[in-house]
Amino acid sequence: MRWLSGTKQEIMSELDKEKYTRKAEDQQVEVAVKEIIDTVLTNGDQALIEYSKEFDRTILTDLEVSPKQIEQAYQQLDADVKQALEKAKENIISYHKKQKQYDFMDSEKNGVFRGQLVRPLERVGVYVPGGTAAYPSSVLMNVLPAKIAGVEEIIMVTPPSPKGVPSIILAAAKIAGVDRVFQIGGAQAVGALAYGTDSVPKVDKIVGPGNIYVATAKKMVFGVVGIDMIAGPSEIGVLADSQANPAFIAADLLSQAEHDVLARTFLVTNSKELAEEVEREIAEQLITLPRKDIAERSIVDHSWIILTDTEADMFAIMNEIAPEHLEVQMADPMSRLHEIKHAGSIFLGAYTSEPVGDYLSGTNHVLPTSGTAKFYSPLGVYDFIKYSQVSYYTKEALAEIQADIALLARKEGLEAHARAVEYRFKEENQ
Repeated sequence: MRWLSGTKQEIMSELDKEKYTRKAEDQQVEVAVKEIIDTVLTNGDQALIEYSKEFDRTILTDLEVSPKQIEQAYQQLDADVKQALEKAKENIISYHKKQKQYDFMDSEKNGVFRGQLVRPLERVGVYVPGGTAAYPSSVLMNVLPAKIAGVEEIIMVTPPSPKGVPSIILAAAKIAGVDRVFQIGGAQAVGALAYGTDSVPKVDKIVGPGNIYVATAKKMVFGVVGIDMIAGPSEIGVLADSQANPAFIAADLLSQAEHDVLARTFLVTNSKELAEEVEREIAEQLITLPRKDIAERSIVDHSWIILTDTEADMFAIMNEIAPEHLEVQMADPMSRLHEIKHAGSIFLGAYTSEPVGDYLSGTNHVLPTSGTAKFYSPLGVYDFIKYSQVSYYTKEALAEIQADIALLARKEGLEAHARAVEYRFKEENQ
């Protein structure tokens, strides 16, 4: 891990260097992704089949996974795994149903009604990552808030493999209530969801995490469809004082480092002794970690220990980082909540490890990354609804404000706007 100290400005300047280094790489990815999306737009299903052969080393005869295959996967799922997924489902629902929004209508003046209609999206596409691991938890986290919102149809895409889609992913789709599953991944899957093909229906919004190609593709199709966010590599920040347990912290940092060689981890502390102990623990725990090669590259290339003089500086720096996951392993962590301005998901205390949120607390694990927690929120029910405003004026109510509307319209040079009101009172005004 790299050590940093100094002023907040000096520390953030050093951390920002990584962002600038990645810009050239991102531009190369954008060129490749644009070509993929254009090819899908032109060649449809055939492009999806060819890209699956090229990128996933899989020859597909059917892009869609049949309901029979999904049911078989569910039936073959180990009972203990099924029970754990059902428990996670229950907690996700109990948490997210509190996010539901409702219509309202008010009438503050005679003859005037104003309101808001809340309507679910009609069709949503959910991207579930594949590659080095299977993520049934991502199925639940993306699908269940959409179900609570009332989305009519949920289309799931996930990368194939020569052995097919992992059974646990298909079983999770059944548990969550996915309507259709397609075994396609990467930028080509995002393009198919955005524009539609003969087999894959066009959706209204695409959600779910993925690699840099998926994230770039989502950015490119935004405007044609909605997206949840543009996610970068996973990250965790830990605020820790001298009383924190170094073994706990090391384990939590490694829990993110094993996701991806680009995953970022931050320990911010005012205790040099604790930081040194955490480094030793990481080295020791890495030895027996099955995904050691991935985690070690992340720790070496994208992990920082930031040493500050005061606890106030710790919070100030972490608020600038605005991490995806934030653990507060300090004395009386609940009392420090007011000091946190920017974080995707917050985990308080030594026994609220970040994986609690990944799997079973019910809070969502689809979160803003790369500092975007300053303006983005975790995935929730609100991501699957839209609002329509409602207004109703009687003739008498409009008469009271017609002159003000006409005045403001003409000040903006919009004569037709003014007349659209005045024509309703043409006879009275003559």
